[in-house]
Amino acid sequence: MPSLVVVSGPNEGAYYPMGQRTVVIGRDESCPIQIVDDLVSRKHVQIRFDASSNDYIATDMKSANGLLVNGRRIEGEITLVDGDAIEIGKSRINYYTGDFADRDSAWAHYKQRGQKFKNTLES
Repeated sequence: MPSLVVVSGPNEGAYYPMGQRTVVIGRDESCPIQIVDDLVSRKHVQIRFDASSNDYIATDMKSANGLLVNGRRIEGEITLVDGDAIEIGKSRINYYTGDFADRDSAWAHYKQRGQKFKNTLES
């Protein structure tokens, strides 16, 4: 089952299994995924399951500071693929298609995959 892992920002370490549902990420306390950050709109991004294509679609909800996916600004919507980095405010949320047993296994997967971005030499 696809999931979201918050890899940086105020909610770092949070894990959200998606299921086949729609979630809204934002600052508002009514959002299924709430991120308390002044740079995040009340309702910032919607991620929904599209049963016809079996894909998850991220849609910017006309947020004030925009939505970035893999460093690229998204004006409308985008189909998510494994490993996509969703950036809103000071937070980065990775999307994974893998099936994780729990938060710890999802976080371990992120850390293992993230090794390719680390420097190998100490300054």
